[in-house]
Amino acid sequence: MKRKASLLVLGPDRGWHADELRCSAARHQIAVVWARYESLAAAFDSHGQTTIRCQILAPVEEGGSHDFPGRLRDYDHILARTMPAGSLEHISMRLSALHCHVDQGFDVVNPPSTLELAIDKFRTLARVAALGYPVPETIVVQTRREALEAFDTLGGDVVVKPIFGGEGRGVMRLQDRELAWTTFGTLESLQAVIYVQRFVPPGGVDTRLLIVGRNVFGFRRRASSGWKTNVAQGGSCERIELDQHLTMLASRVATDFCLLVGAIDLIDDREGIPQVLEINAVPGWRGAQSVMESSIADHILECLLDREKSGLHHA
Repeated sequence: MKRKASLLVLGPDRGWHADELRCSAARHQIAVVWARYESLAAAFDSHGQTTIRCQILAPVEEGGSHDFPGRLRDYDHILARTMPAGSLEHISMRLSALHCHVDQGFDVVNPPSTLELAIDKFRTLARVAALGYPVPETIVVQTRREALEAFDTLGGDVVVKPIFGGEGRGVMRLQDRELAWTTFGTLESLQAVIYVQRFVPPGGVDTRLLIVGRNVFGFRRRASSGWKTNVAQGGSCERIELDQHLTMLASRVATDFCLLVGAIDLIDDREGIPQVLEINAVPGWRGAQSVMESSIADHILECLLDREKSGLHHA
């Protein structure tokens, strides 16, 4: 009898996305469990052998009130989902643990090097620009004085974003210099990097390229009001067919980033030229699923199983 494949998901075990993965795992006869990033730990024995451990959460149907010790190497697949905030040391340790797991020949989707790259908006756009694709004019500084200079340089209509973050949280549009002065002062006092980007008019509409293995799905997202298109903040979503340019863009970026499951967000300027806004290595897909006939969670798990057939998993 064929052994049932096993999957460990790092991230929240509750909510819509977890339920979608749980149902898909049942359809594919994959044994799936969850663990929190905060439970990751590493140990070295006297022979220098590294073991990455975690605490496996009790199944939701059992109440999820307790957890059990586990080893990452005991699972065929590791799927990295949303990592919670933490100190620099916490984040570094979690990523280092995943790096050690990959260095031992095991598979993580997405790999930690991809997570590190995509979580940093500045580094992401620098990499995309190096591939030859247009990105919005962006200035990244650390002081209010330089941020105000950037505000003026970029025409007095800018978007300010946390360099780490997602789903539109902490993103604001500034068109008033006095408000910009206050905002930049607050960010400087918080020792935050100040990421200032020229607003690309008209706003309120963008394109998401959802990448799952070899598949690329296209969606047009529209804001319900204002200019933020994030579905998590009330935006709508429709399925679109992709032209050769966008398909090639997705393929090149995915290859360069080693992005196996992710999203590329673009916005068109007034001339209709798409500019890359950011890369997401832990994408949500609830809005996309609402306009898809097939299950995106199925596509994700089938991507993992395809990697198993290619030998990219632990035996």
